Amino acid sequence: MKQANIDQFGFLIHDVARMLRKRFEMRGQEHGLSSAQWRLLVRVVREQNATQARLAELMEIEPISVSRLIDRMEQAGWVRRCPHETDRRVKLVVPTDKSLAAYSAIKAMAGDVFQAAMAGLDEDQQQALVNALATVVENLATDETPAECSASRIQADT
Repeated sequence: MKQANIDQFGFLIHDVARMLRKRFEMRGQEHGLSSAQWRLLVRVVREQNATQARLAELMEIEPISVSRLIDRMEQAGWVRRCPHETDRRVKLVVPTDKSLAAYSAIKAMAGDVFQAAMAGLDEDQQQALVNALATVVENLATDETPAECSASRIQADT
């Protein structure tokens, strides 16, 4: 079996993410949504009563960009802003019936895109890929690299 070329890892991850975004963009247009809009819609449905700040954090974009995106989606009937129960300065972004109905279709479309992306991989390979990527995410979600964690554990034991 050919050994994986670790030098290609970053490029492959970037290319997969870019290609998935392009495919979602094409398919999302069927619902009249840009990729940013469908990403926001998914976050709003999953989070339910999220603040604009929380949505910006989840989407990793500036709050002003989220605010403008919400403005457009509110005008189109996808979301609405509601006052926070205890803090009148805060607005919660909630899904409308229109977005809840579209969410199922978008979720099914995402499944189709993922199936197409993993064509040629059997179920075990698909699960191994997902598990490996989850491990990579977990590794990068900490402040230390696994090697640094091991080194600090070794120093603590001595």
